[in-house]
Amino acid sequence: MERSNNLPEGGFPHLFHHGAVRGVTGSAHEWVASPGSSVLIDCGLFQGGDVGPAGASADDLAIDFDISRIQAVVLTHVHIDHVGRLPWLLGAGYVGPIYCSGPSAKLLPIVLEDAFRLGVSRKPADVERFMARLEAALVPVPFGYWHALEMADGTVAEIRLGRAGHILGSAHVSCRLAGEHITVFSGDLGAADAPILPEPEPPPAANVLVIESTYGDRLHEGRETRQQRLEDALVRALRDKGTLLIPAFSIGRTQELLYELEAIIHRQRGAAMHSFLDWDELPIILDSPLASRFTQVYRELEPYWDEEARERLRADRRPLAFEQLLTVDSHEAHMK
Repeated sequence: MERSNNLPEGGFPHLFHHGAVRGVTGSAHEWVASPGSSVLIDCGLFQGGDVGPAGASADDLAIDFDISRIQAVVLTHVHIDHVGRLPWLLGAGYVGPIYCSGPSAKLLPIVLEDAFRLGVSRKPADVERFMARLEAALVPVPFGYWHALEMADGTVAEIRLGRAGHILGSAHVSCRLAGEHITVFSGDLGAADAPILPEPEPPPAANVLVIESTYGDRLHEGRETRQQRLEDALVRALRDKGTLLIPAFSIGRTQELLYELEAIIHRQRGAAMHSFLDWDELPIILDSPLASRFTQVYRELEPYWDEEARERLRADRRPLAFEQLLTVDSHEAHMK
């Protein structure tokens, strides 16, 4: 099933997996509703040594599957291994809508502008043309409601997004055919009690479930334990006036770290970390222009935060813009 685009006789809906089959990147799953209509769930970049069923890889990202029947693209979230091949999909001739959550629609242009410059072209005219096509195709849809799709052959199909708790705007996607058969695509699932994010929601009952399994054999430590380990690392690193460097994904992980750092500093306010440094004076440097852009959008998407995070705002705290946070947003500032 993963290798061929040949449809079986009858038996709709049907699935083709064009990525994230033998590896964890390149997510692209085609939900075929009829001989002439299908929906593509994600269109992600291959990374490392991952190879797609038809041979696509990080070195050859050209679309290697038939897109003639694809009527819509639905995105679970905006990490590059789920959306990074969209420039190649548009370049291959896809002209339909790209559905995603409201927060994803705000974050996606930043992700793909950066990816386009790195992987396709840095020419301003090319970037501007691609971004205009992307913006025109984006269709934000709310969580928790069935949304009807327009299929060229009249097939009755709907999609529904539910919160997945992975990054802001992340969703699991339910596809319903003829009001009856439901296929659920999990996307990447987050743990309960993640900073900033509302709790993951269970999907509706499903006939078929396509689920991520990257961390299916692991037990993650609790949030309180993680925060204490972060505080201990800070104390240990600065004991000899050192610096703690934390590499982090620019979207999702960075904002979670800032949120937890603000919580530690708030809890320790007025106390000394060491004889030469109070917690209130600890500088936190965000040294990434891209992460800074994502953090700004996270701030603007406050209505999508969980209740705990919004409660901190109501208490005049700024979890992603606290006083000790210094933002580096240019190469010159980085070198300085």
